[in-house]
Amino acid sequence: MRGLRHGVRLMVGIVVVATLALLLWGLTRQRPQDVPWAPLDLGQPVGMSTGRKLTALTQDREQCMALLDRAGIRHTPLPARRDGAECGYDDAVRFTDGGAQAIAYRPASLGVSCPVAASLALWEWNGVQSAARDLLGSEVVRIDHLGSYNCRRISGRSTGDWSEHARATAVDIAGFGLRDGRRISVLRDWSDSGAKGRFLRRVRDSACELFATTLSPDYNAAHADHLHLDQAYRGPMGWRACR
Repeated sequence: MRGLRHGVRLMVGIVVVATLALLLWGLTRQRPQDVPWAPLDLGQPVGMSTGRKLTALTQDREQCMALLDRAGIRHTPLPARRDGAECGYDDAVRFTDGGAQAIAYRPASLGVSCPVAASLALWEWNGVQSAARDLLGSEVVRIDHLGSYNCRRISGRSTGDWSEHARATAVDIAGFGLRDGRRISVLRDWSDSGAKGRFLRRVRDSACELFATTLSPDYNAAHADHLHLDQAYRGPMGWRACR
């Protein structure tokens, strides 16, 4: 009798494991963006694991460059740069006109690390444009930025941790230009109670799904005029910030 019960439990266990394996296999095929082990595809919708996969590209320059090429994101690799022991990059790219992206950056020729470039493209396709069409009735044609690479510590302090800007793994977004001529400013419109304010919060929230760190005016006064987006690598299961 004991042997029979043991056999039944074993069979039940096998059935449960097989069922879970089948479900995971199906999930991987139907929504690979939701599972951490499926390869990243910039052409897939944003899923539960997309953000971590994008951040992980900071550890794999060649894969990141290949993903940009496959997605039709036109870019020019920048020469490696080193400014002292803490600052520099070896995976930065400069956006060039055309290809899969419709939004230009001002100032032009934005240079960022490859993972940030991939994340900005997904942000455009899955967050920015849909929010603009839904809430503002127009499309974004320009994103105004305050720069990426800057060899400095966090908040410009003389001591403490180095900023992600020191590795070109961060970019600060100041505003958005619409096809109909309107401009949405983080500084001016964050407190707006209408469509402009809702648009800014929605693009902030969509950035949180893609970037390791997203900081807005809700975080502190230092971010009153921009959205700080970065791909700080804090390990495979490192913490992520959305404020």
